Amino acid sequence: MTEKPRLSFWQIWNMSFGFFGIQFGWGLQMGNMSSIYEYLGAKENELPLLWLAAPLTGLIVQPIIGAMSDRTWHPFWGRRRPYFLIGAIFSSLALLFMPHSGTLWMAAGLLWILDASVNVSMEPFRAFVADLLPEKQRTVGFAMQSVFIAAGAVIASKLPGFLRDYWGVSADTGVGQAIPKTVHIAFTVGAIVFLLSVLWTVFTTKEHPPAADEPRKEKSGVGEIIDALKHMPGRMKQLAFVQFFTWMGLFCMWIFFSVAVARNIMGAEDTSSKLYKDGIDLANNCFAVYNLVAFLFAMALLWLGRIFSAKWIHFFSLLAGGLGLAAVGFVRDPMILQWVCFTGIGIAWASILSMPYAMLSNALPENRMGVYMGIFNFFIVIPQILVAIVLSRVMEKFEDFSRLNAVVIGGICMLIAAVFTLAVKDDSASKSTRAA
Repeated sequence: MTEKPRLSFWQIWNMSFGFFGIQFGWGLQMGNMSSIYEYLGAKENELPLLWLAAPLTGLIVQPIIGAMSDRTWHPFWGRRRPYFLIGAIFSSLALLFMPHSGTLWMAAGLLWILDASVNVSMEPFRAFVADLLPEKQRTVGFAMQSVFIAAGAVIASKLPGFLRDYWGVSADTGVGQAIPKTVHIAFTVGAIVFLLSVLWTVFTTKEHPPAADEPRKEKSGVGEIIDALKHMPGRMKQLAFVQFFTWMGLFCMWIFFSVAVARNIMGAEDTSSKLYKDGIDLANNCFAVYNLVAFLFAMALLWLGRIFSAKWIHFFSLLAGGLGLAAVGFVRDPMILQWVCFTGIGIAWASILSMPYAMLSNALPENRMGVYMGIFNFFIVIPQILVAIVLSRVMEKFEDFSRLNAVVIGGICMLIAAVFTLAVKDDSASKSTRAA
């Protein structure tokens, strides 16, 4: 196949901008869903199972959408962009309705719809970088995605507190509502930002038509996914262990950190107390810090990726994140919690969003980029499913096992992932992931 033309900074900016909206919606979910569930009466041991929507929908949706997008081509909409748009429309609708949930089952159902729709938008974005950029620019492309992911998450994390502190929006619930007004407005803003950001990428970026010499696929649907699994590249197998423990750690943090701060660090007894709301605000501030650090470190990766291999960047980043997350079990000072622990997590998060894909993309066949990016998601969602099932049972059987214990376990998992990164071969192919 012919070498793809180099793209300018602003072309890479435009093709990545949709991730700002995707992560804006995702950030609102990560910072608020556990508290929404508790506002609606969820018990501690029920939280992991209520969060199963994210990994299960990713397990099913991403490889299917990846395989479908590999086979899609429209003269105007292209190959990946139809999926960006469809997912954005349904995600925005789910975000609009989420804070109006009056019952636990309604919130859980909307989370399933939201996560399925986000996965429809998000999966093709990974293949989009490999579709449009030459190999030497892919690290920059994935790093640019990380910049927008982090920027969207920073604003989403801070938005409910900003609405309360600077716009005077009440953090109390309205008449007949279980969820605070600040959350209502934040999710409405998120729905608008999600849709507009994806539309920006859809209408500013054109895709290349399939090459005349692109190999034809002999299988389709499930058969293609099974065939791709059988012929999985060696580097993808090595990265599978890294991803498995990384996302096990992240899922522990996302499910439990907010409510662990409110319950175990602040000492709140119930969701109606001021301590609980203060704890959720502190947790959102921590999330904002790690996303701010990720934003800054992702910009640094645009330069670091030219000098160091993706493997070593990822190893040291996971080491910083694992130590920061494990330390949450012992730190009680809010400033240290935010600016030391979550700085390490922010460094790890920027790398997690870019370096594994930079290491992987050059090992994948061009005509199966979508399906392999979807399969790669298996090693993200399967550990989350295991966490949800196992920790819910542990919390049910052992009353002394707290939300905070789960967060510390997450940090240990991230450290294990750092060790597995050392096993990824840093050969000439992986070195070509460095940006020119």
